[in-house]
Amino acid sequence: MKIQANTIRAGNVIEHDGKQWNVMKTELLLPGKGNAFIQVEMRDVRTGNKTNERFRTSETVEKLMVEERQCTFLYAEGDKLTFMDSETYDQFELSRDTIGDAASFLQEGMAVTADTIEGALAGIRPPQHVAMEVVEADPVVKGQTASSSYKPAIIENGVRVMVPPHIEAGTRIVVNTEDASYVERAKD
Repeated sequence: MKIQANTIRAGNVIEHDGKQWNVMKTELLLPGKGNAFIQVEMRDVRTGNKTNERFRTSETVEKLMVEERQCTFLYAEGDKLTFMDSETYDQFELSRDTIGDAASFLQEGMAVTADTIEGALAGIRPPQHVAMEVVEADPVVKGQTASSSYKPAIIENGVRVMVPPHIEAGTRIVVNTEDASYVERAKD
């Protein structure tokens, strides 16, 4: 199915130059002069090679239809992550690099979605939102307003997230796994 380049999102699988690519990250770039374009970081489904490609926002690309399988993240051992298919109970391993930045949000026992194309594994997608604990947060600066100011915090997986001033260490928050952004305070 043909889609506009500006609608490419992380987790999509596209065909480009005769190869199938799993989109890891996208960034819309608006130069001061000329047309906007989208920078796409992607990984070859077959070989695992990474590349960056720029598309004009008006270009069309072929988005491939993927088959989704429900899996469970079991454990991490060094750079290898082990998953189990929820239907067949088959276990398989992937390297942390294959999954990209989303690998840091995986928690043991977490339900994830595995995307396959013609039986070949194209990628793993964790849930869009996960609850994590803040382990380190800067103190509130007196005089900051809660409406527009955010402060840096580090969550339990070591990722840096910008959070509202009222969030302190020990607070559980919901984080968007696509861009590591704060969503809301977790309801315990």
